[in-house]
Amino acid sequence: MLTKRIIPCLDVTLDKIGGCVVKGIEFVHLREAGDPVHLAKRYNEQGADELVFLDITASHERRGTMIDVIERTADEVFIPLTVGGGISSTDAIRNILRAGADKVSINTAAVKNPEFIKESSEIFGSQCIVTAIDCRRNLNIKDNKDKTIIELEDGTEAWYEVVIFGGRTPTGLDTVQWAQKVEELGSGEILLTSMDRDGTKDGYDLPITRTLSEMLDIPIIASGGAGNIEHMYDVFTRGKADAALAASIFHFGEYTIEETKEYLKKKGVAARV
Repeated sequence: MLTKRIIPCLDVTLDKIGGCVVKGIEFVHLREAGDPVHLAKRYNEQGADELVFLDITASHERRGTMIDVIERTADEVFIPLTVGGGISSTDAIRNILRAGADKVSINTAAVKNPEFIKESSEIFGSQCIVTAIDCRRNLNIKDNKDKTIIELEDGTEAWYEVVIFGGRTPTGLDTVQWAQKVEELGSGEILLTSMDRDGTKDGYDLPITRTLSEMLDIPIIASGGAGNIEHMYDVFTRGKADAALAASIFHFGEYTIEETKEYLKKKGVAARV
């Protein structure tokens, strides 16, 4: 049985001193959570399985990812490091991997140019390419009969729309159909973030997570909504995710990685302790 992965996420913005980890609700109302290098070192010591570093304003600000912060972070961690934000070329991927990342996460650039996924996976290998999909629930199913309709927790039907530029721009793309294409193009994993749940601490978006987990062969990393360790149990069992990403509950000391893994182990979920 493959063990489930626990992945802290560092959402980083550029500030006067280089970079700061922040956490908000639906990618806005950001509050500072600390220094990325310090937090990365803490999670490495606590036994995180991987670490995700997202430069969340790089695409919106149309700039490159913070290479210097990545280099300093990579020096402190000895677990797989995935870096995303503003990556739109194979040269950018090469520079980030040289800076110490093990994988890159591409989002906006992949939506605008799907062939970028294929080109990148052929050059660097599928194991290096994580496609991030940010999505929102869209209740307008009457005018969207070509979309994948999913039943929500309360019985309401909706489809999930892909959004880009840090959740600021809707695309009209159906999340399920886009995820299928992403897999066909050679992406090794999908990092799925529900914008409806991001920062709410109401739990992961189980309907879309379960749909993609059951439909695709590549791993699904669930993101958005973790408020406690019970939510992680839910996303692994009911959502069938391969990995769970969380930020607030770790950044602000509500839980440690060790506590989370011990809880999951007691509940029968295979986690590397």
